[in-house]
Amino acid sequence: MAKNNKSGPRKPGKLSVYLYIPNIIGYTRVFMNCYAFAICFSNKWLFCALYFISFVCDGVDGWCARKFNQVSTFGAVLDMVTDRPGMVFLSLLALDIASHWLQITFLLGKVSHKDVKDSTNWLFKAYYGNRMFMAYCCVACEVLYITLFLLAKNDSEKLMDVLKASLTEGSLISVLVGLSLFGWAIKQLVNVIQMKTAADICVLHDINKKARP
Repeated sequence: MAKNNKSGPRKPGKLSVYLYIPNIIGYTRVFMNCYAFAICFSNKWLFCALYFISFVCDGVDGWCARKFNQVSTFGAVLDMVTDRPGMVFLSLLALDIASHWLQITFLLGKVSHKDVKDSTNWLFKAYYGNRMFMAYCCVACEVLYITLFLLAKNDSEKLMDVLKASLTEGSLISVLVGLSLFGWAIKQLVNVIQMKTAADICVLHDINKKARP
């Protein structure tokens, strides 16, 4: 008499997770970004082209993860790292990664850090609850970074000077930078809220752990 197979679906091995299609796209983006920043001052337009392709790939890897059922925590962390701009924005990079890392670490049973149905903050819910609004803020960040980079006359020019000049010149560039700056500011504020929310969850986790007999 044949035995019933009750072992369930086979778990993927570590290597197979590393070789998920969205993760391979992530590795490609890392190398692309490294090369882009290596030549950023010698060839600004090539840098912008590579940076833009990397940004487009950010949407492609998410689609592949859902399409081929290859969503993974490793892929989410890899995606966070490859999403962020260069050394000029290190403080924002640290804020962005830290807030997402804490949120992912202490999800408390949620499928994604974008699950905000239990949140009481209206901006947090508006950002993650409206895909078009979130897309605007994300695109605004990338457009702002690339525009300011292209407007800088040399690598020693101060970021605030470039920003002020672009906002006061009274052209379409001023409108573009202004709209991008607004979306950028919303995204940074959401990062702060996300980090505070995740930190609170972390503290509650410790409190509940100590309260157990």
